[in-house]
Amino acid sequence: MRMLVDLPESELTQLKELSRTRKTSRAQLIRLAVRGFLAQNRPGLDASAGLWKDRGEDGVAYQQRLRSEWER
Repeated sequence: MRMLVDLPESELTQLKELSRTRKTSRAQLIRLAVRGFLAQNRPGLDASAGLWKDRGEDGVAYQQRLRSEWER
C-alpha cells in the first residue's frame, strides 16, 4: 500500500544518507522503522511483563495472603 508521509528536511537528509550507506531503499528503511515502532508499542502480554518486579512480595505469597483474609 502506498502512503504519503511528510518528513522534516533534516530527517529526509539523514534517511537518504542511511539509504546510501546501507545500500537499501528509503521505503525499506521506513518499513523497518514502522515495524520496530509497532513491535515496541504492542499492547497485550508484552505491556504487562515485569509489572510485578518492583513489589516486595512474591505473586503467589500475595495471592495466598489475600485468600487467607477470606477465611476469617
